[in-house]
Amino acid sequence: MAAAAECDVVMAEATAAEPEPELPDDEETRREAESFKEQGNAYYAKKDYNEAYNYYTKAIDMCPKNASYYGNRAATLMMLGRFREALGDAQQSVRLDDSFVRGHLREGKCHLSLGNAMAACRCFQKALELDHRNTQAQQEFKNATAVEEYEKIAEMDFEKRDYRKVVFCMDRALEFAPACHRFKILKAECLALLGRYPEAQSVASDILRMDSTNADALYVRGLCLYYEDCIEKAVQFFVQALRMAPDHEKACLACRNAKALKAKKEDGNKAFKDGNYKLAYELYTEALGIDPNNIKTNAKLYCNRGTVNAKLRKLDDAIEDCTNAVKLDDTYIKAYLRRAQCYIDTEQYEEAVRDYEKVYQTEKTKEHKQLLKNAQLELKKSKRKDYYKILGVDKNASEDEIKKAYRKRALMHHPDRHSGASAEVQKEEEKKFKEVGEAFTILSDPKKKTRYDSGQDLDEEGMNMGDFDANNIFKAFFGGPGGFSFEGKFDCCWEIRVGVKGCLLP
Repeated sequence: MAAAAECDVVMAEATAAEPEPELPDDEETRREAESFKEQGNAYYAKKDYNEAYNYYTKAIDMCPKNASYYGNRAATLMMLGRFREALGDAQQSVRLDDSFVRGHLREGKCHLSLGNAMAACRCFQKALELDHRNTQAQQEFKNATAVEEYEKIAEMDFEKRDYRKVVFCMDRALEFAPACHRFKILKAECLALLGRYPEAQSVASDILRMDSTNADALYVRGLCLYYEDCIEKAVQFFVQALRMAPDHEKACLACRNAKALKAKKEDGNKAFKDGNYKLAYELYTEALGIDPNNIKTNAKLYCNRGTVNAKLRKLDDAIEDCTNAVKLDDTYIKAYLRRAQCYIDTEQYEEAVRDYEKVYQTEKTKEHKQLLKNAQLELKKSKRKDYYKILGVDKNASEDEIKKAYRKRALMHHPDRHSGASAEVQKEEEKKFKEVGEAFTILSDPKKKTRYDSGQDLDEEGMNMGDFDANNIFKAFFGGPGGFSFEGKFDCCWEIRVGVKGCLLP
């Protein structure tokens, strides 16, 4: 920019000591204007652009038809970043003198800085027509054509939803067009769509500080709030953007989506609180179809629907919904907690431990620590024999239910009942018979059951289950000191007539 904004400094030669002859009025005016220009040049050289601007303005006021004065003031305005004003001065300079090469260069530079690459190319081509060896004009023409290309690529990539590439193209274009609000807005919109909300807000806010009525910047600011699930505030910005530009299509669509999403979500929440889970599921599903780009709100909707599915005991569906929620927002603690509980309920303890570990790493609270500890305990317990499953009873089964279950399973797997089976079957049934005896030994003893339920290692408690005799458990349960034999056949209800010396089982 320094090269493009270089002033036409003309250093006055030292004058003789004798007083100058009196000049006609127009000559004196030109001389005074030239003095203002020289003072402006001096301030420009010292980078005091505000003072330089003031003196160039005085020179213009004295001689409003001097092209170089407008050219110098344009250069100063460019250094101050006031490209629109600079453009006006540069255009005036070439209107006054169409052969003014630096005027055409400055006009082109202003067009380029403001993002009008096509107009910039025309200016640089004109400069090259006047001076085909001008290296600055050659380079600036290349820059302008590069910006045109970046703009075309960005437009195509936006249609393809390749927002990262759009941001890349806009960053490259903004290197040559730093004052182009259009490029900044497109970049900010894509940053918002990529979930990079602080960056997008920063860009939009910078524009609004310079122009509080910029509808595009208001729209992007609202979009960031919308995607951060601050829907009410977002609607305010969309409405403000529509006041500035009633035909702003994106603001209109976003405003409509925001209002619809807020209404559906609130209706779903109300249905859930009322216990109408089927309706809540339908409303959350409808809300999820409104705007796939709203990641944070959709993450919450998936989690809410997962909670509904958990209430309906559709645990696999609940897990899937929570998984979708954390895919959209991997910091969403509530979704991890909900999924972890569903994993516990479906006895997927390793997965539950992973989720609780993620939660505890993020928020080290006592509650989260306890949840992790409980899941780790359940995982440890799951790797032992599940005596409740072996007996086929619930973990809250009563003493009578445990005895009844043992009686049924012990008779079902007793080796004598399978004496005519193959060696392989006999071995398997003998193993099951022993496990049934183990299960009954533990679950029928309140102290052992408590230790087992708490996850303690029974072998460490001096209860080595490898040495006990399942037959002794069987005899002790059924009574009778003597031998044991099966008689008769089994009917379709698996009832067994068992003869034991000293007693007759029904």
